[in-house]
Amino acid sequence: MSILLTLILIVALIVVGLVVFAANTARKVEAAVPPCGKFIDIDGQRLHYVDTGGTGPAIVMIHGLGGTLWNYTYALVDKLSGEFRVIAVDRPGAGYSVRPDDAPANLVAQAGTLAKFIRALGLKRPLLVGHSLGGGLSLAIALDHPDCAGALALIAPFTQAQDDVPEAFKGLVVNSPVVRKIIAWTLAIPLSIRNAPELLKVVFGPDAVPADFPIRGAGLLSLRPKSFYNTSSDLAAANEDMPGLMKRYGGLTIPLGMLFAKGDRILDYRRQGEAMKQQCPALDLVLLDQHGHMLPVTAPDATADLIRRVAARRLGPQAASA
Repeated sequence: MSILLTLILIVALIVVGLVVFAANTARKVEAAVPPCGKFIDIDGQRLHYVDTGGTGPAIVMIHGLGGTLWNYTYALVDKLSGEFRVIAVDRPGAGYSVRPDDAPANLVAQAGTLAKFIRALGLKRPLLVGHSLGGGLSLAIALDHPDCAGALALIAPFTQAQDDVPEAFKGLVVNSPVVRKIIAWTLAIPLSIRNAPELLKVVFGPDAVPADFPIRGAGLLSLRPKSFYNTSSDLAAANEDMPGLMKRYGGLTIPLGMLFAKGDRILDYRRQGEAMKQQCPALDLVLLDQHGHMLPVTAPDATADLIRRVAARRLGPQAASA
């Protein structure tokens, strides 16, 4: 056997081993953190969501990049479920929601899917809660589908286009879908397992990472090839629609609230929060001197308070026209 053939065989065995490892890891992760809600089919995509079924005003919670609806069920949903009908959804391609590999991942496309989800549930201009990338998605829904948003509570949101990628997410920058798929099924999972502790410290910092976040917060669900592929796709498409959305912020007339922490290591409160305050002077911007990016998990009381403030404005003068 030639040296070249031997090398090819060794590489092939390594690749097969990595694929088997990725598949086995995904199975174990999904056994440890199974779906917790319902499913609904929207435009060829299957969305996973939880619905408290309350009789109060409706709230729809949309999570951020690499997150899941468990970011909200961890600590926040229970604080609000006695006052509101709270619905938390896995964004297209995230958590247990299914998005075809060839489906667009840009904000406007995801907003269209979630608007149809909101209509399918029979919700009338609910309050949208958007964290991180989910904040940009909530803004896209409000601008393109005004019947699906009566108010916005934005939590550490992505509101402004930016060329630089947060350091914690640079490993997700893979522009080619083909290369993205190859990496997802080979190197992504072992590297994610190795880097997870340091990554979480950045995402949560300066707050401590909750010890039970892998299960209770479903952090383990990121250790699946499809999670890497879809999160990388989301990141690649994040800026695509943002410049056009930014030009339209001034036309928003619904109640707007925003919560940001000055210690956020993922999105800067000045670039993303104070910048939008200049574009929308009526925005109720609340800044926390402490905490980091994962406010629905680490500061659920402050997050719930911001949501209630926005809800109070939503149910005031506009209630009669809802």
